[in-house]
Amino acid sequence: MFLGIDCGTQGTKALLLDAATGTVLGEGSASHELNSGPNGRREQATEQWIEAFEKATAAALAQAGIKGTAVLGIGVSGQQHGLVTLDADGQVLRPAKLWCDTESATENQRLLDWLGGETGSLQRLGVAIAPGYTVSKLLWMKEQHPALFERIAHILLPHDYLNYWLTGRCRSEFGDASGTGYFNVRTRCWDLELLHHIDPSGRLAAALPELIEAHQPIGSLRPELAVRLRLNPQALVASGGGDNMMGAIGTGNIAPGAITMSLGTSGTLYGYGNEPHVSSQPSVATFCSSSGGWLPLICTMNLTNANGAIRELLQLDLEQFNALVAQAPIGAAGVSMLPFLNGERVPALPQASASLHGLTSDNLTRANLCRAVLEGVTFGLRYGLDLLRDSGIRSERIRLIGGGAKNPLWRQIIADVMDAPVICATHSEAPALGAAIQAAWCHARQSDAQASLADICERCVSLDETTSVEPEAGAVAAYEQAYRRYRGLVTGLHNQQA
Repeated sequence: MFLGIDCGTQGTKALLLDAATGTVLGEGSASHELNSGPNGRREQATEQWIEAFEKATAAALAQAGIKGTAVLGIGVSGQQHGLVTLDADGQVLRPAKLWCDTESATENQRLLDWLGGETGSLQRLGVAIAPGYTVSKLLWMKEQHPALFERIAHILLPHDYLNYWLTGRCRSEFGDASGTGYFNVRTRCWDLELLHHIDPSGRLAAALPELIEAHQPIGSLRPELAVRLRLNPQALVASGGGDNMMGAIGTGNIAPGAITMSLGTSGTLYGYGNEPHVSSQPSVATFCSSSGGWLPLICTMNLTNANGAIRELLQLDLEQFNALVAQAPIGAAGVSMLPFLNGERVPALPQASASLHGLTSDNLTRANLCRAVLEGVTFGLRYGLDLLRDSGIRSERIRLIGGGAKNPLWRQIIADVMDAPVICATHSEAPALGAAIQAAWCHARQSDAQASLADICERCVSLDETTSVEPEAGAVAAYEQAYRRYRGLVTGLHNQQA
């Protein structure tokens, strides 16, 4: 039995996996609150994550009807890019700044200029640092909270912090480290000179966690925590990883030929590479995977949050929203929405805001507004897919995960917009499943150095053929026109912000 944990923006999910049979025995969840503020501040109290971890784990064990002492390993998936700082006593210094926090956009630009722009960042790190990456949060903290900054003894990502809470050890693996902005994805090493640029004293470099391979453990569960969580005190805590890296494992995306699309608060698309083929497109992040390779990835900052904003504005539940989407024609009768409520990473418009275009007295209807937002967020993913395809990533079918994947209407829209077949993973909570699978792999490697992650994925990952959708030729052509309209609006915004 292996426990997979996914600590996301909106909540924590727990999943109990029998790795021998591939059966998910129990699941649980608990919610988080997001603290939002001016200038794009998005933060969370780390205490929420711990409380949600305990609640979700207890619920998963209760549903499975087994004792926690049967759990042999724990894997943790976490939202990428977040900054958690600890003092010398292991106390959290301030709320965690999250991936969707853009308060440090100015600091990010200054660091990007120092690196030589996006081209210089790509050459040096293999990624172009963007607002939301961890590195600019450190510079922001130095300037906005200098007294707290001086007390930093440990710099952790969200999943690293939960691993620290579980084991008392500060370690990180290559996948999640790739999204910090101070990690070289080609050499798999920290960029210490960049951190010295932020703080010449060298304290930041000294505060970094030890880097380990994806199959290596963080350590064993702390005895007092094993009692508190009612888990096996011998349970091994695996390296874990970022939510996208764990989602890749949870969809079997561990070899070339697959693309995973996650439909959550943000939208992500990623494939797999055996080598670090860094794209010339700054929006493609060639992160390391948490399975030994690389994970070329694009991320849109706005997805279900934008859909939810329109639903809330029009006071619609999900069923009513979908019914209105279905009433409107492809292209929403000329209404276009650029749904950049949080700024946007893909397309690269961090300072943008959301906007509606093409409104007339004839097409201003609730149905067209609902259709326009759903198409708008999907076009953002298509923009990213075009970038991945340009960099050589291919797949036969796109594997869908996340809450949005459960919507049959949206699945068909995605298939038509992408002009590609789509299918859902059997378990939509792929990051939690991937974390449990990785824990099983880590545990197996302790006694067998040749233990295969692919074999475990073969047993534990499946696709739900009943959700398979093919693109419809007529719809593909109609969406291509609407997508070109979207691209034209994006180009205009790019020119305004240049």
